Amino acid sequence: MSDSRENIRVALVGHGVMGQLIERLAPGHNCEITALFDENRPLHGDVDANFDVAIDFSLPHAVAGTVKHLAELGKPVVIGTTGWDARRDEVRDLVKRAGIGCVVGSNFSIGMNMFFAMVRHAAALTSRYDEYDVMLHEFHHRRKADSPSGTAMELANIVLQEHGGKQRVLTDRSGGVIDAADLHVSSTRGGDIPGTHMFVIDSPADSIELTHRARNREGFAHGALRAARWLNGKRGFHDFSDIFPQL
Repeated sequence: MSDSRENIRVALVGHGVMGQLIERLAPGHNCEITALFDENRPLHGDVDANFDVAIDFSLPHAVAGTVKHLAELGKPVVIGTTGWDARRDEVRDLVKRAGIGCVVGSNFSIGMNMFFAMVRHAAALTSRYDEYDVMLHEFHHRRKADSPSGTAMELANIVLQEHGGKQRVLTDRSGGVIDAADLHVSSTRGGDIPGTHMFVIDSPADSIELTHRARNREGFAHGALRAARWLNGKRGFHDFSDIFPQL
């Protein structure tokens, strides 16, 4: 999607598959990649900050340090990396104290955020009928480090919020009969699958399956670039799911 507004300068933190894809797609969003940081070119608080916004698709253990350095530089950041939720409060505090902007998200695909809304409605509807049970399953490529995915856990949180009968998430093998209050979230890792997420509604009479299937990783890159444009000039800690209708 092209954008008639003036270019913004973007720094990439991480230059793996996603970083390279964002670099390729950036011109279509009127974004210019003017800085690139990775293990060989580390980001620190006194680099030449010739960029407006940073996009981080690096590694979970590096996220807090990246935000710390960007806070020192006074630069906003879009965080596409997942698996760092244990340090979310720390990152939020860094953003708040520095007065910078930050967008985080378990999934930057516009389609997936539509799927979040669909699952929210379906979970609320299903909770009215005791004969219907719900569950989640996801597939990802064999190289993915976290399991379940951050997206699957976001879906699980949505279901817990909307389905009165589900009180907790079960991500392990059940080892026996599953309690009716457990929401089972299961995962498969293998091949080169970009990402498939399923919300299953089942009863003795019928079954419904809602599925989001990423064909490739371009949707994530487009969403991150849109988020970077949205974030430029803004402050505060934002979730992508909250801002995506504005993009």
